[in-house]
Amino acid sequence: MELDYVKLKEIKPALAGYIRESQALLKKSVIPDEKAVHDIRVLMKKSRALLNLTAPQLDETYRVRDISALREVGRILSSWRETSVQRKILKEFRKEYPDIFIQLHENVMLTLLLDKHIPLTEPDEEMKATLEQIDTLLNKTGYRIRFQSMKSIDPRLLIKELEITYTTIVDIYLSCRNNPKPSMLHKFRKKAKDFLFQLYIFRPLNPSVVKTLEKKLDSMTQNLGRFNDLTQIIKALEYNYREDTNLPAMDELIIKFREAQDRYLAKVWPTAYQVFCPGQKLVNVLGFKLLVI
Repeated sequence: MELDYVKLKEIKPALAGYIRESQALLKKSVIPDEKAVHDIRVLMKKSRALLNLTAPQLDETYRVRDISALREVGRILSSWRETSVQRKILKEFRKEYPDIFIQLHENVMLTLLLDKHIPLTEPDEEMKATLEQIDTLLNKTGYRIRFQSMKSIDPRLLIKELEITYTTIVDIYLSCRNNPKPSMLHKFRKKAKDFLFQLYIFRPLNPSVVKTLEKKLDSMTQNLGRFNDLTQIIKALEYNYREDTNLPAMDELIIKFREAQDRYLAKVWPTAYQVFCPGQKLVNVLGFKLLVI
């Protein structure tokens, strides 16, 4: 006989686990490597997504404080990762289009982005202070979550919040499809990641369907992330196609970036349409057949 109820994953243990894992990664070495920085930033996004899911059910002051602290950790770490990601992408393009880069060997901005910085073996005073700041933010947030009561959280209200996230993304998707501006695509990616991370709590409702959807959303947001990485490189190069002073090689390089962005978006749209096409309901996307308790 099929049960007519199922219990969702608990939010508090998930949040506490994300914070502990972040602290462990931070203390794994004297200076967090690129992978650790990336993983901690993902854990911060996962934590914020779950806190947003509890919006109408937790004390607003504590919730906003926790979200602000976690966002600050992510903001601090983003600058550590951005330059290395841009350097890696540019090296891949240089390998594929060496002639273009030879013609641009005197471009100062491009040279700066490609220059490999010597990694520190020991943190300097500024980095020590930053690491201590991150550790303090995580400790305080973890402490607040530890003593935050979440026993009275209503699963039905969680589903309503998930629906709000979903309908918000549907609207953003429609805006992107009609006018795919980089800023709106970045917003689409961020909200889609929120939806992806919130789905984790609802896996027990339909495990196979939800896990499949999570994989699709993960692939989609990764491609949107690659699109955004190239957008940030173009901004860093201070490129303006209307300037008469541009070298033809720079114009050609930007076209290669744009072609890559086109390929990334071509992989995004089929999944986006399948999941976020206007007129669909969340329950149809997730295939829920059970009631929750």
